[in-house]
Amino acid sequence: MSHETTPLLDLRNVTVMRGNNVALDRLTLQIAAGEHVCILGPNGCGKSTLIKTITRECYPVQRDDSAMSILGRSVWNIFELRPQLGIVSPDQLAACTTDATGMDVVLSGFFSSTRIFPNHHPATEHRERAETALARLRIAHLAERPVLEMSSGEAKRTLIARALVHEPRALLLDEPGNALDIGGQLELRATLSELANAGLSIVLVTHHVPEIIPEIERVVLLQKGRVVADGPKEKVLTSEQLSVLFGAHVQVFREDGYFHVHA
Repeated sequence: MSHETTPLLDLRNVTVMRGNNVALDRLTLQIAAGEHVCILGPNGCGKSTLIKTITRECYPVQRDDSAMSILGRSVWNIFELRPQLGIVSPDQLAACTTDATGMDVVLSGFFSSTRIFPNHHPATEHRERAETALARLRIAHLAERPVLEMSSGEAKRTLIARALVHEPRALLLDEPGNALDIGGQLELRATLSELANAGLSIVLVTHHVPEIIPEIERVVLLQKGRVVADGPKEKVLTSEQLSVLFGAHVQVFREDGYFHVHA
């Protein structure tokens, strides 16, 4: 298969357990390469488990009618898979609360860590690519700044630069707007729109409807580990469906290409 026709993600009847709990319940989902998709749902619906299943931190229950492939392959060497997918998650942000600098964090993407340790020896090419990623996000000035001295928005953009340092096929973002103030949220949305328009596949996992950038045309609603709706956002992001999804009466309105909700 060519890159153009190979799905980014293909899950069929996938079940994932977290302890004794069913986190994903016979979930079926396909995302095309190059597609921009939002996975939307309340806390505890399985969104983070889905990301961890894609990154091979969690594994599905083995069943005859269950299958999963990433970029056309069901079996991956994890070190070969990581450069294909740029991941930004709350776990990474929590791990970055150190004196590591912006450059350290971006370079750590080559070593699957969140900072540079004594046993890591970045090559000149690594540093050049890290500088390019920082410049792409317009945060070259953060290269020598410790993460502890960054705002939440600056730290989040540094993590996105880390995710981009491999020039991945897709960017997977797990609740990227958490802990961001209004200015940080606006910067994040602008950054994601720019990356989407540059041709990078965006998979946004969130429970915040206003994070869905205009470039994302497809929305998947996740509830109790199951897909309960999947389609064009104009048909999925309705007051009725979101009220059921979040268990509260909400009204949905659209403004300047973004969807918003209010009680």
